[in-house]
Amino acid sequence: MRRIAEPSIPGRSVVLTDFLSETTAHAWDGTILCTDAFSAAMDHLESLGGGKLIVPDGIWLTGPVTLRSHTELHLSDNAIIVFSPDQDLYPIIDTNFEGLDVRRCISPINATGATDIAITGRGIIDGSGEHWRELKKRKVGSDTWKTWLKKGGVLSDKGDVWYPDEGYKKARATAGTLNFPDPGLDEQEIKTFLRPVLVSLRNCERVLLEGVTFQNSPAWNLHPLWCKDVTIRDIIVRNPHYSTNGDGIDIESCDGVILTGSSFDVGDDAICIKSGKDADGRAHGMPCRNLIIKGCTVYHGHGGFVIGSEMSGGAENIWVSNCRFIGTDVGLRFKSTRGRGGLVHDIWCDHIWMKDIVAQAVTFNLYYAGVAATEMADAEQEAAVPVDETTPEFRDIHFSDLVCSGAKQAIYVNGLPELPLAGVSFKDCVFTADKGVEVHYSEPIDFDNVTVNGEQIR
Repeated sequence: MRRIAEPSIPGRSVVLTDFLSETTAHAWDGTILCTDAFSAAMDHLESLGGGKLIVPDGIWLTGPVTLRSHTELHLSDNAIIVFSPDQDLYPIIDTNFEGLDVRRCISPINATGATDIAITGRGIIDGSGEHWRELKKRKVGSDTWKTWLKKGGVLSDKGDVWYPDEGYKKARATAGTLNFPDPGLDEQEIKTFLRPVLVSLRNCERVLLEGVTFQNSPAWNLHPLWCKDVTIRDIIVRNPHYSTNGDGIDIESCDGVILTGSSFDVGDDAICIKSGKDADGRAHGMPCRNLIIKGCTVYHGHGGFVIGSEMSGGAENIWVSNCRFIGTDVGLRFKSTRGRGGLVHDIWCDHIWMKDIVAQAVTFNLYYAGVAATEMADAEQEAAVPVDETTPEFRDIHFSDLVCSGAKQAIYVNGLPELPLAGVSFKDCVFTADKGVEVHYSEPIDFDNVTVNGEQIR
């Protein structure tokens, strides 16, 4: 793996308050919109060839912020950037979400085609996601549900889901469990449903995220897409446990990523690797490769480390080491389904510590149907179909020094009969779980010194 280059940013700096007008001079209290100040500061730095924009202590309410090449957004220790819920500030653009080329609202923080960009500091970036997301009654207690009802909005016909507005409800009805409604619907009417990821970085090169807390995203939290040379260290990513599509970070079709020393507490998959979905993903043909993920902690999420289910461009040469997953639905989660295609290979996971895993410590599910692992049905048992470009392939995936203290099941494998998993190995692993190992449609798995509840697996 080649050396990952970090951004080169000029040493000059400016302070956000230098760009406030007389009417926004007291914007630090979070009551005055200061979108223009962020934009003017970025314009100024861009005209000089780049530099650092310092956001001082305070609460700063703003609309979308676009990062420019050779610029750094730096948050002081007590700086809180809060993104306005005013939808008029977020135009609908051509973008990519869940592996498909679609139209959705522009992200609160965004960059396209930029080089040498950074978000640093110890402050907090809040996406005001509660104004965008739906809420399922079964995911929260009665107090939270009553609080949401007071916000207004509308309920599903069954009364078990809260939607921000009628347009969202209409879009959900046509989209079903997916996030892609009938294209014939009026975009402006269903705008809330087209909720953005908090940070969208597309086709960027030499990116640094360091120290900042990213929280409360409308959809996914962090989404580097088609990027090269990304360094992420010591960040905190937070979303409510009930947040729909509240992923932590989705590293998609990137080449060269180092993620270290970071913590995640989210409402969906925490650290997720993707590379496009179905025909769109295969057309882009960009695998996610050359990744190091080390020293991270996940406190809540559908999966601690996840590959898929949108992996049609493939994933390769990924090393996950010295991570802790506490209370996640699944520890190490690999998922796809027929129609995706894509090759996932040469993955190494070692020294992973897992505690109180709700479902499986390690799972492969190539019949993924868009539901949480805790809701997964029994293994599919379908006849083989011909192998073609739409058949996902998983092989040469290695686990060592895994420790799991408490899970519903240690290892669950559900491959495809037409293209079983191949080259999977476990070495020096210890599991404590209600159930042991269950395997469907896989070439023989190599178990070397692996125990479940003290008994050796052979």
